[in-house]
Amino acid sequence: MVAWILALTAVVTAIWSAVRTDRAMRESHHAAARAELAERQFKAAEARTLALTEEIRQLAQKRIPAAATALSHRSAPVPGLREAAGIEGDAARLLTEAVQAARTAVLEERGRVDAAARSAMRGTSAKIQSLLNQSQHLLHELQHEYDDPRILQLDFRNELALRRTQATAVLCDAWPGLARQNSSLVEIVLGAQSRVAGYERIKVANHLRQERLALVARAAEPLAIALAELLANATAYSHPDTEVPVTVQQTPGRGAMILVDDAGIGMDEDALKRARTLLSGPSEVLLTELGDPPQTGFAVVGRLIARYGFSCHIESSPYGGMRAMLRIPAHLLTVIDDDRTLSVLAPKPVHARVPVAEDPEPVTTPAPAGLLGPPAGADPAGDPGPAVPAEPAPRAEEAATAEDGEQRPAGLPSRRRRSRRAASPDAPSSPRRPVEEEPAPRTPEQAGAAWSSLQEGTLSGRSAPAVPGPAAVASPSASSSDDQGDDEK
Repeated sequence: MVAWILALTAVVTAIWSAVRTDRAMRESHHAAARAELAERQFKAAEARTLALTEEIRQLAQKRIPAAATALSHRSAPVPGLREAAGIEGDAARLLTEAVQAARTAVLEERGRVDAAARSAMRGTSAKIQSLLNQSQHLLHELQHEYDDPRILQLDFRNELALRRTQATAVLCDAWPGLARQNSSLVEIVLGAQSRVAGYERIKVANHLRQERLALVARAAEPLAIALAELLANATAYSHPDTEVPVTVQQTPGRGAMILVDDAGIGMDEDALKRARTLLSGPSEVLLTELGDPPQTGFAVVGRLIARYGFSCHIESSPYGGMRAMLRIPAHLLTVIDDDRTLSVLAPKPVHARVPVAEDPEPVTTPAPAGLLGPPAGADPAGDPGPAVPAEPAPRAEEAATAEDGEQRPAGLPSRRRRSRRAASPDAPSSPRRPVEEEPAPRTPEQAGAAWSSLQEGTLSGRSAPAVPGPAAVASPSASSSDDQGDDEK
């Protein structure tokens, strides 16, 4: 009996020992697993911390500076997260928000700096423009007193500086600084042409149906500034030996259009897209977005478009370069009164040019003195007698043969050699008529009128055309330099 009890006790003890041993072994395995898991978690946390540190470093060193650069250079790339898989969702979102916050802060600061710069440039431009206007009045007074071409060159350079100052003022949201009355559209085009360095290359063609079509006063000077900027672009980006055609025409919708073509280098897609954005009249253009050095031409035109209501579009030109189309709506157009005289330099409308008649009607006119000899039997030194009507004017095809010709009995002209007529030995000697008369000196008023015509941007007009006559025929070697202005150097 005792043996059975001892055996049972030994069995129970063995079972309990086995159970405890197994439990201890399981607990040991669980502890090892927990330790291994903790170690893996620690390593993963350390890796995430390292990745987040690297992302923060990239954020400070690359992403935020690149985002600031992209505000000025839209094609500049902005890097993203280096290891997007190793960053949790909240951390990645916070990093992206940090970039956006930095971008917003930079924009706000740039806006404040740009506003301060605009204010300073606006005040400076107004003072410079006032000084240039005073210089212009002084140069005009000198032109009335002195006939020196260098004064014209100074006046032209003063005009170029005044245009740049006006463009800067417009870009800074200032008033153009010049008020006009209702002005002829063609005269405005000529005025814009005179503000460009390559004005002699610009050829204006007038295709208006109404010759006296004009712009209202409030839009006259802004349109001249905008057109001058477009002409400056066309002349600057095309070869100096090429022309810049400018066409002024009316549109079917009672408006008008000015076409400016050039045979220049053209524009790529990015530049064309950027130019069209500026010409659309955006609400605000930062000075820092215009490049270094700043390219202000299209930006100035866009500011004027947004303020005064006309529009501009650019595209490829059939001449190989670019074409700018400046559209003027009907509410900015008017017709000037008939009592106002248009500039003599303004080109006439193409349709208004009258062709030369091929077969004009004969007109009876008195014979010009000195071209026809005295009648037969008359005394050259005596009374010329009663006036006799001249023969009908010859037709166009007979004009060449009728000049200085003797009349046949049938009334037809005959060609003869142009030679000095031999004096009759019986005729009394008479004093020889002077071949060329000495021109009278110009008065200050005449000199001022000549200089004023040159200021309108033309090469001709320094002096009135000579009246055809014997003096003009006898001096064909007269210099033609008086009829031309000085070329820009």
